[in-house]
Amino acid sequence: MATSKIVPHLWFDTQAREAAEFYTKLFPRSRITSATTLPGTPGGDTDVVSFNLAGHPFVAISAGPLFKFNPSISFFLNFDPSKDPKARQNLDTAWSKLSEGGTALMELDKYPFSERYGWIQDKYGVTWQLILTDPKGQERPFIVPSLLFVRDMAGRAEEAIRFYTSVFRRSKVGNLARYGAGPGPDKEGTLMFADFQLEGQWFAAMDSALPDHHFTFNEALSLMVQCKDQKDIDHYWGKLSAARESEQCGWLKDKFGVSWQITPVELQDMLSRGKPAQVARVTQAFLPMKKLDLATLRQAYAEPRKARTSGANGRKKAKARPAVRGRKKKARVPVKAKRRVARKSAR
Repeated sequence: MATSKIVPHLWFDTQAREAAEFYTKLFPRSRITSATTLPGTPGGDTDVVSFNLAGHPFVAISAGPLFKFNPSISFFLNFDPSKDPKARQNLDTAWSKLSEGGTALMELDKYPFSERYGWIQDKYGVTWQLILTDPKGQERPFIVPSLLFVRDMAGRAEEAIRFYTSVFRRSKVGNLARYGAGPGPDKEGTLMFADFQLEGQWFAAMDSALPDHHFTFNEALSLMVQCKDQKDIDHYWGKLSAARESEQCGWLKDKFGVSWQITPVELQDMLSRGKPAQVARVTQAFLPMKKLDLATLRQAYAEPRKARTSGANGRKKAKARPAVRGRKKKARVPVKAKRRVARKSAR
């Protein structure tokens, strides 16, 4: 599977490893790919866990109780009976496991848009939309992140889609389903559901003007953009950042309140493969940054330079002798000259 440019990032209090283990046991073709601890962060030592769910990469951190998950960003799980004859059974099994200690936001049932659908908030607070689907046209992946625009952002989903598809490459708009005229709180023409591609990856978006949505986008669930170089970092930072006060450690907020992390791919390699001393140096280097500086991170990751003690041939260089004052240096007489003097004396 091609490397994902945009990776969901989940902020837990202390349960990142536990949650990653739970999710990877729930979904097929899933595994934890790396786990490391960042020392000396403002919240103490921070666990960072990378994992893969059915071919889709995720990152989770345990960084304290600063943020809480809510339905503003959820994940569609598409169970397609045209590809899997046990799709309905697998959907019900996943629902049962995600329901343990969780809360149903929309009960698992038949709806006008699907024979089988439910929206569940699991025991960690992460929300999932399970749907029995038979997509027409271009195939959709199993997991699709979904953005819900509520409160003062309700009605701006289409604007956000147009904005994001202008920022990211290999992007396009997919299906658009609009609210019609009616007594409901959502304005006619706003988006009941839409999907779109960024960097070849599918996302969904919806408007909801219901007054009981007491939540909005926050840092608990952010989208991490993996950049190849500093030029890439500068591009996405310049296009997306809209709140200077929210810029910290590569994090930013866009004009809709969605949190993004603009980070070099190299940083993930440094943190997952580096020695403890290297990880510590890199962590201390990026903590005071706003936009990440790749050159500075590389310098922090590099081993400290050792003092040179040998020459090109590997032998130790001889130390220069200090000059002794008051002592004249004796001139060296060539050997041949000494022999000539000796012969003359013998005559």
